[in-house]
Amino acid sequence: MQRFPNPLLDGYRNFMNGRYADARDRYRQLAENGQSPHTLVIACSDSRAAPELIFDAGPGELFVIRNVANMVPPYEPDGHFHSTSAALEFAVQVLKVSDIVVMGHGRCGGIRSALDPNAEPLSPGDFIGRWMSLVKPAAEQIQSNDVMTAAERQTALERVSIRNSINNLRSFPDIKALEEAGNLHLHGAWFDISTGELWVMDAETRDFIRPEI
Repeated sequence: MQRFPNPLLDGYRNFMNGRYADARDRYRQLAENGQSPHTLVIACSDSRAAPELIFDAGPGELFVIRNVANMVPPYEPDGHFHSTSAALEFAVQVLKVSDIVVMGHGRCGGIRSALDPNAEPLSPGDFIGRWMSLVKPAAEQIQSNDVMTAAERQTALERVSIRNSINNLRSFPDIKALEEAGNLHLHGAWFDISTGELWVMDAETRDFIRPEI
């Protein structure tokens, strides 16, 4: 039988002797009473940008959706399989989170591929290519900007994509209604892996600014 990865077993051992031991009562309460996270974070699958670590969150505090390039598709009740939309539905309707944060990050591989006109499909299904087509119009506009450097174009699309996902969140009727009633708040954030800096989107100007900490 193929052996379970040793790094994971070592990590689990550290978890049981450290974090779990320190929060044993909290885990038991969560098991008995269920979860009630205050915030849904939509983040990238990138292993370098884990929301629970960035926000120093304990068990049960965050409900997290992770996908390539932290994107939200538009509302499409078409009978197909929609994992991100399903998780959104659960977070909003069952868990009743009060805040949704779309968090992008620097040096995102998905965003880089969207800006590469010569990118080849990774498989016959071209799943990433089709997924990244959600930002194709913005990517084409940014690609044509010769004044910006490649790094500047990537950061620009990473942040534009966050705004695009927030717009798509508002295409979900329940989310739109809850936001208009003041019962749900939508936020954008961008994390710089190399410096650890967090930038948050101003709700009015939609500019990204450094919060005071």
